[in-house]
Amino acid sequence: MHDAGTTPDASPDRAAAPSWLKALGPGLITGAADDDPSGIATYSQAGAQFGYGMLWTLLFTYPLMAGVQIVSARIGRVTGHGLATNIRRFYPPWLLHGIVILLLAANTINIGADLAAMGEAAQLAGGGPKHVYAIGFGLLSIVLQVFIPYRRYVRVLKWLTLALLAYVATAFVVQIPWSRLLSAALPSLSWQPAYITTMVAVFGTTISPYLFFWQASQEVEELRMQRHGKPLKDDPGNAPAALRRIKIDTYVGMGFSNLVAFFIMLTSAATLHARGVTGIATSAQAAEALRPIAGEFAFLLFSMGIIGTGLLSIPVLAGSAAYAMAGAFKWESSLEHKPTMAPQFYGIIVLSTLIGVALGFTALDPIKALYWSAVLNGVISVPIMAVMMLMVARHDIMGRFVARPRLKALGWLATSVMAAAVLAMLITA
Repeated sequence: MHDAGTTPDASPDRAAAPSWLKALGPGLITGAADDDPSGIATYSQAGAQFGYGMLWTLLFTYPLMAGVQIVSARIGRVTGHGLATNIRRFYPPWLLHGIVILLLAANTINIGADLAAMGEAAQLAGGGPKHVYAIGFGLLSIVLQVFIPYRRYVRVLKWLTLALLAYVATAFVVQIPWSRLLSAALPSLSWQPAYITTMVAVFGTTISPYLFFWQASQEVEELRMQRHGKPLKDDPGNAPAALRRIKIDTYVGMGFSNLVAFFIMLTSAATLHARGVTGIATSAQAAEALRPIAGEFAFLLFSMGIIGTGLLSIPVLAGSAAYAMAGAFKWESSLEHKPTMAPQFYGIIVLSTLIGVALGFTALDPIKALYWSAVLNGVISVPIMAVMMLMVARHDIMGRFVARPRLKALGWLATSVMAAAVLAMLITA
């Protein structure tokens, strides 16, 4: 398997220093993909059930999320390999295989739940059978990933991040008591099981394993597009510009992700919670509940946002699983390759998406599916984050680009918070 290569069309990192806007890429897409339909459901439920009382969690998760994603991006850019390949090269096979199999299962279930939510949102907005919409969205995602080269496809994903602005717009369409917002959003911890469970769900939704694999692999894809592109271990002269770009990209991307989540929670708190609507289980239910309270325009914005974010997140879910499997089993892996050059890699993308579509036709409860995917994500995130933090501190992996003490501290803090979240989830379950 070749994790890095060269292409004659793009210029290297040492070319003219990019503006902050040009620097946006893997981090922006990764952050936006975090606000998928299942994430929208979690944030809507938090706002509907607890009002403004959980807005503080998103201010807390932002630096933790950014720190972990910078670590994953750094590993990909410095080594020229994705996370799974690095785990395979330096850690026991049982750890690698356990992680990638659980990741594939969790991502596939999440794809199914997201497609179901997108189908329901399309049905609410325009009528028609929700299953047909879900099939159409699944097939569209497959076609875009399989038949469009990465350099063009990544532009599609960047444009899809704009779908998240629907949730910012929705917050300004409804009536928000801005004067009371600051005092209402101050941290107010509660030991009620429902509060703890929801808080854990917000943490688990924000810091997810599939995002680690995706962003590391996208850094490798970006490396492929550069003329004479080399990992930073072999080309340290490019390090200042490359690491600066990663930092800007990731902080902006994760900030965008958390800002949108903040507005989703805020909208639900100001409308649903204020009217006593506290039982929201899916993103489509949140949109439907919003209609009689905030009006048709807010409802349509919310619904279209579900579809747009789903079209962004499904490729990331399927792609991250494919990158992980390819790295584990030494398959060729690149969205820039034609399908005949990486059949197993594209096979995982197609199979996981089709299984996700098929889950919508079974008796599987989508709410339980989301719960179990969250459980799997929460459980596997802790060992993955721990391995990443060990990895980024090893000179034999990172060379001279081992993480500095501040990044290590932030990464280990995020790992500890997720470990505590998993423990709390198990206790409350």
